[in-house]
Amino acid sequence: MTLSRLSIGPYTLTNALALAPMAGVTDRVFRQLCRELGAGYTVSEMLSCNLSLLNTAKSRFRRDHQGEPGPITVQIAGADPESLAEAARHNVTGGAQIIDINMGCPAKKVCRKLCGSALLGDPVLVNEILHAVTEAVTVPVTLKIRIGTDANHINAPLIGQLAEKNGIAALFVHGRTRQQKYTGQANYAVIAEVKKTVGIPVIANGDIDSPHKASQVLEQTGCDGVMIGRAACGNPWIFREIQHYLETGKILPRPDTSEVLSVMSRHVTALHRFYGEDRGCRIARKHIGWYLQGLGMAPIARRIYQLPDARSQRQFIDSMMIKKVA
Repeated sequence: MTLSRLSIGPYTLTNALALAPMAGVTDRVFRQLCRELGAGYTVSEMLSCNLSLLNTAKSRFRRDHQGEPGPITVQIAGADPESLAEAARHNVTGGAQIIDINMGCPAKKVCRKLCGSALLGDPVLVNEILHAVTEAVTVPVTLKIRIGTDANHINAPLIGQLAEKNGIAALFVHGRTRQQKYTGQANYAVIAEVKKTVGIPVIANGDIDSPHKASQVLEQTGCDGVMIGRAACGNPWIFREIQHYLETGKILPRPDTSEVLSVMSRHVTALHRFYGEDRGCRIARKHIGWYLQGLGMAPIARRIYQLPDARSQRQFIDSMMIKKVA
């Protein structure tokens, strides 16, 4: 199965495989790595529409797109239409080429503020937000949603219709409800219904963790692309593997231990440079854990968690690579 090239507004992507925005994970370093290994599209970590928070250290790192290939997509979150419109304008002034609105995050601290997936319970407000943001900027605006707030309130097709009516350029649909968070299974039948309901590009998200699963979801939903989140953690190769399978029907060999350790080493070193050694060391720990778990080396990952600084991390990884070569 070969996907058609996916376009979002004036931007035609290299492929229809997207990296999902994940707070605390998909920073500039990880986005660039995933693009290098086959992702056709990435989205920044979620930014609050509260502009007073833009100068916090966390926001400054999330707003850093230096050296990234375009289109630069910034995701914003909030519940007030005018605040979201102002945030969209501000980020476009700062270089965003696409604005993505978050109505998919199920985290309690986000939903308590009636943001993220909590918004799906108020279609009137959703409509007001979509209208305000698309009117505020001239760049494409996309929308990330879940299928509803809970099993008794599934309204993704309605939200899709509101999105299309308001000029949303593409719709990303995670096949779970807000209540499910990341439990249970993604409901691809609802995503397929959304795709049948609207004429804009629809990208499926949720539980896509292999080339076979990506192909199955595309066949089942008729979607224009897939978005991969947790399955890319420690496994950025998943994008090239899916693309190869969709193009050829063949499975690429998995990266060997040497390649995994080499990419992990580059990733960790880049994190140290991006954040500074203290913060970079802390952030690198979870990525190291994901890489080594994929290699069946969880006990070694636990040892690395205990290392006190960036230099010790790099030395330990270097020693692993030397032992592997030897």
